[in-house]
Amino acid sequence: MKKKGLEILLQKVPLPKKPIPTLEQYMTPATIAADIIFTAHQFGDIQDKKVVDLGCGTGIFSVGAAIAGAKKVFGIDVDENVIQIAREYAEENNLEIEFRVKNVKDVETKCDTVLMNPPFGAQKSNQKADRKFIEKGFEISHVIYSLHLTKTIPFLEKMIFSLGGTITYKKKYVFPIRWMFEFHEKQIAYYDVTMLRIETKI
Repeated sequence: MKKKGLEILLQKVPLPKKPIPTLEQYMTPATIAADIIFTAHQFGDIQDKKVVDLGCGTGIFSVGAAIAGAKKVFGIDVDENVIQIAREYAEENNLEIEFRVKNVKDVETKCDTVLMNPPFGAQKSNQKADRKFIEKGFEISHVIYSLHLTKTIPFLEKMIFSLGGTITYKKKYVFPIRWMFEFHEKQIAYYDVTMLRIETKI
């Protein structure tokens, strides 16, 4: 698998048609998603593994995991509109991915690897949402790949260690967020983010 080829394929994953501001449905750029999938594949966390994409949106991580050889892929999101888009795209491209409409707190599916880009917490209703995603990852998975604002990493590290987890790899990216809602002040804003690879106890 070549990373550039994966990136080209992931660029075709559709955007949400009716994004919900409170859910912070900012799609992970294909360049970043491909790099995370490629990294996870190199660590042996994708090929022949059961993978869960938490807060999957239209499924960019789910699609990447399926293309990279995952044994089983589940994409989970609370928004049925993005799940419908994800299902249609997967069917059109003959990708075996099971998408479910479910709140992250209600997920019980056990897996080998969790991939996720949880809400950054920019909206008041979403503050501390990333903690809920991490806690769920610890409940259901052996390994977590999660993307967060770099400025929040020191706090998240303390939380991860308190849960008995180990951060085995970090990588920084610049995450562009394009104008989507009326309250956005710029056509495009850039955020420093960090991807964490976390090993849990289960």
